[in-house]
Amino acid sequence: MTLIVQKFGGTSVGTLERIEAIADKLVAFQRRGDSLVAVVSAMSGETNRLLALAHEIHSQPNPRELDVLLSTGEQVTIALLSIAIEKRGIPARSYTGSQVYIRTDSAHNKARIQEIDAKRIHDDLRQGRIVVVAGFQGADEKGNITTLGRGGSDTTAVALTAALEAGECQIYTDVDGVYTTDPRVVPEARRLARLTYEEMLELASLGAKVLQIRAVEFASKHHVPLRVLSSFEKGEGTLITSEVEGMEEPLISGIAFNIDEAKLTILGVPDKPGVAYHILGPVADANIGVDMIIQNVGRDGTTDFTFTVHRNDYLKALEILRESASTLGAREVRGDDKIAKISVVGVGMRSHAGIASTMFHTLAQEGINIQTISTSEIKISVVIEEKYLELGVRALHSAFELEKAPSRISSSL
Repeated sequence: MTLIVQKFGGTSVGTLERIEAIADKLVAFQRRGDSLVAVVSAMSGETNRLLALAHEIHSQPNPRELDVLLSTGEQVTIALLSIAIEKRGIPARSYTGSQVYIRTDSAHNKARIQEIDAKRIHDDLRQGRIVVVAGFQGADEKGNITTLGRGGSDTTAVALTAALEAGECQIYTDVDGVYTTDPRVVPEARRLARLTYEEMLELASLGAKVLQIRAVEFASKHHVPLRVLSSFEKGEGTLITSEVEGMEEPLISGIAFNIDEAKLTILGVPDKPGVAYHILGPVADANIGVDMIIQNVGRDGTTDFTFTVHRNDYLKALEILRESASTLGAREVRGDDKIAKISVVGVGMRSHAGIASTMFHTLAQEGINIQTISTSEIKISVVIEEKYLELGVRALHSAFELEKAPSRISSSL
């Protein structure tokens, strides 16, 4: 008998018909002999509805009370799904995060899981029940309800898989796996059978929205196998696991892209120790996250400094940078909120040269100018003009032949 944790997102439980369909799926698994824990999100659109209600009353709701409000969305889903399961003759038991109990820190609206008491779940499983747990929520040591932030149900599911020592964490969503890139941009994009945690972390951080980054980090830390599956059609999905010898290792596994960024440059900054801190310190103090950072080699006693931020923070960051330029005696500040970032990701990059040159040559052939470049061991990212995004993604997907299945696959797979 295998214990599996299955997570269903908002679109998967978005209507009563979908909840009934999920109940059918869970009951079929149970009757096959598996033990099941289901983690569910609020019904599609419910969290946004609750947020809107709160903001109609107050533009800045108290974070504690906001968590109390938002946690009710998942409570509705767990009750409805448990009722649907029991209608089919299988006993079920629903739990909120505080009932399990999923203990978190006290950072309301963005809490982190610290510990899970799995005793009640184990007791229910031994009695043949399907356990249904509310994702996205927990409680701090004082009993205050907390929420984990957007996409937090993924993290709940992974944490429960680790705490229960379950065989696999299956994330059901509206796509049937992780693709080489967004099929809406490249129709020839191919579903990947397998990815490493490292690759998925890079893809998620660079714009792929299939999984929450914190969930993948948690899975990697606790060695939890993750599988992304479709709620609406059958298939093997994509397995995300540790890198193992013999695993298929294409040069590039996927291409991620992001149009939610903006670029800022401060020109002619005095080239002296501490200049980076004096530029980025005020930005950080304003709670603005910075992504790519490029500093040119100094000349004539000055240097140029470029970084990217989320597009929502662009105007605020630009204002801060202009103030810093005045203080530092910089020559000029420039901003551009019409950029896009394209990234190629793959563990095969570790052992193969020429990835960067292929990427740069491909973009040059399409007349696409590269503005900034950032690299890591398994990733190369470039910033280009936003209008060339789709052309660039399609060209790179073709250049690396990602539409083709890897030619080298271990016989053990």
